[in-house]
Amino acid sequence: MKLLHIDASVLGDNSVSRHLTAAVVAQFKQQIDGLQVDYRDLDANPVPHLRSGSLAKTDPAEAADAEQVLEQFLAADIVVIGAPMYNFSVPSTLKAWIDRVAVAGRTFKYTENGPVGLAGGKRVIVVSSRGGIYTDSPADFQEPFLRQTFAFWGINEIEFVRAEGIAYSPQHREDAIAGALAALPSHEPAEVAAA
Repeated sequence: MKLLHIDASVLGDNSVSRHLTAAVVAQFKQQIDGLQVDYRDLDANPVPHLRSGSLAKTDPAEAADAEQVLEQFLAADIVVIGAPMYNFSVPSTLKAWIDRVAVAGRTFKYTENGPVGLAGGKRVIVVSSRGGIYTDSPADFQEPFLRQTFAFWGINEIEFVRAEGIAYSPQHREDAIAGALAALPSHEPAEVAAA
C-alpha cells in the first residue's frame, strides 16, 4: 500500500498542519505493514506555477517533475495533505500542485454527459489548520475547493482533520491541536476490517 504525504505550510517547525500530518502518517505506518510513503514538502520543494511554457513543456526538468507529481498521486492509495488556510483558501503552492495533478485524460475526462473522474478509489485525508474558526462559514473557500477538486477527480472519500482558532491564544492553539490529535483517522488492519 502507498501513501502520499504532502505538506504546504511555510511555518516549518511552528506549523500545526505539519505536526498533524506527521501524526497521521506515523499512525498509518504503525497500522499498515509495509506502508510505502512518498513525501513532498511544497515549501522546500515547490511545484512551479503553471504558465504557457509549462503546457508547452519547454523546460524538460519542469515537465519531468510535473509527471512525477502526477505519477505519485496516481500510485497512492492514501493521500495525506497538510492544507493550512491562507487568506480563506489554500496556499498557492498547494494550488500549483493541484494544477499538476488535474490533467485531462489522467485524473478526469470530459464526456457528452459531463466530466468524469478517473482517479477514484483513493482515501484522502486533509489536515486543515486555521487561525480563526471557519467551519460552516461562508468565508471558507478552503474545504469547498478541496472537496470539489477531489470529487472532480472521482474521489469522494475525503476526510478533514481540523485545528481551528489556533491564532486566538496559546490555550486555543493547544486545545485545537489536542482536539485534532484525538480525531485522527485510523486504518483498521485487513483482518479486523474483514471480520
